[in-house]
Amino acid sequence: MLLLNNTDVASVLTMEVTMGALEQAYRELTEKRAVCRPRIDIQIPTNDPAKIYQWGTMEGGSMSGYFAIRMKSDVIYEQEYEGARTQEKYCVEPGRFCGLILLINIQNAEPLALMNDGYLQHMRVGADSGIGAKYIAREDAEVVGMLGSGGMARTHIESFRLARSIKRIQVYSPTKAHREEYAKEMGERFGIETIPVDTPREVYKGAHIVAGCTDSAVPIIIGKWLEEGSHVTCIGGKPDQDTLQRIDVSLRLGNAPAPWGLPEMGLSDEYVTYAATPDENAGLQMKRAGKRAHGAIAEDRCVLLEELLTGKKKGRTSDQQVSYSERGNIQGAQFFAVAGKVYELAKAKGLGREIPTEWLLQDIRD
Repeated sequence: MLLLNNTDVASVLTMEVTMGALEQAYRELTEKRAVCRPRIDIQIPTNDPAKIYQWGTMEGGSMSGYFAIRMKSDVIYEQEYEGARTQEKYCVEPGRFCGLILLINIQNAEPLALMNDGYLQHMRVGADSGIGAKYIAREDAEVVGMLGSGGMARTHIESFRLARSIKRIQVYSPTKAHREEYAKEMGERFGIETIPVDTPREVYKGAHIVAGCTDSAVPIIIGKWLEEGSHVTCIGGKPDQDTLQRIDVSLRLGNAPAPWGLPEMGLSDEYVTYAATPDENAGLQMKRAGKRAHGAIAEDRCVLLEELLTGKKKGRTSDQQVSYSERGNIQGAQFFAVAGKVYELAKAKGLGREIPTEWLLQDIRD
């Protein structure tokens, strides 16, 4: 079995490869050649009443060859920073994280690889927003309004560049030094005019694509500031009620299928949470205050990627419409698709460290 760290993954995984792998996986889902489930979180109170332990997994596989499960082990909490409320996480200590992807060969059940999920995670999320922009943003979209300046904000620009001819970026994040560093990096890396702005309001002015890429625990996309014809995507945080009302068409890349023979268990929820709650009156607030995760955004105006590709429904029909795109609850399909490509490319380049597969096998049948 191959062990791959983030450096190994980054050396072979491009945005072109990521977007191609995801689009193929989504087609396999519509053909029922692939399967996945929504993300499932397990939450347990810690000794600190302000912190929760969370184990999160998402999984899926395809007849094309691979199965994968992505696993995360986090302590999560919320904090206020420079006027913004954000969700934070760590493993062992702040600044350290544990996210792993186990890749399996479906033909013989062999574990093929175990890899860090960090770089791949940023790429697959950015790729989804790029796919959304490819299918539903205005054809002449060239200005991106970016809320956030972290890793996701960087991969979003990579994918938007593949979807549209981007000529300008307007970026805001609460820390001035961070947004200035981001602007400098994007300008030098892609040759795109990138302007750090001093207020969130300025992000929206003249923006054809507005992207929320933050860890905000409160609404981040402000609908009254959206200009006519804008395309919106939001990961971390969420759109406010004004945004939901202004959306004319919402593209959802897919829905996880219901369990076999149990159609009533089919959910559009992005994730499902199970929690230990020894004293529900203790004031402990679980993630998102214990509420259900959101389902389809603007469901009454929603079109699935499958419906768009088959012509069953139309997407954007004018440059004046406000559009929105989201992945849906098909995260599990992302990891077998992208991790499979990473494994093949890393194997070909001789990257990573091998451990004997025999170490993982046994002669006792469970």
